[in-house]
Amino acid sequence: MGIFSSIKDAIFGKKAVAAEPAASAPATSAAPAAPAPAPDISISEIDVVAILSAQAANAGQPLNWQSSIVDLMKLVGIDPSLDNRKQLAEELGYTGERNGSAEMNIWLHKAVMRELAANGGTVPADLTD
Repeated sequence: MGIFSSIKDAIFGKKAVAAEPAASAPATSAAPAAPAPAPDISISEIDVVAILSAQAANAGQPLNWQSSIVDLMKLVGIDPSLDNRKQLAEELGYTGERNGSAEMNIWLHKAVMRELAANGGTVPADLTD
């Protein structure tokens, strides 16, 4: 799993994957009860700012997740090391020098917010531009 996927999962939550029954498993009852389907919750209903603000309120330290990729990564429990930010830069297509510069970090933060929005999260325009 990539760094962006880890960030997205930490904010959106992981979707449960239903196990498919094995084709060769013998039937032990005539009509097993089918599990109730999970409620259909659209990812677009996820308010990224509300989730991150709530997490920040309980973080125990001030984190400027609204503009800092390092603080955003800390907030969602991902090591913000330069190596992880380099990997995130590669995943998201950053073409500049991957040296941890302010330019790279600002680009990463905005790119993560854009990707969260592209994946259905509600993100205000001022965090993606």
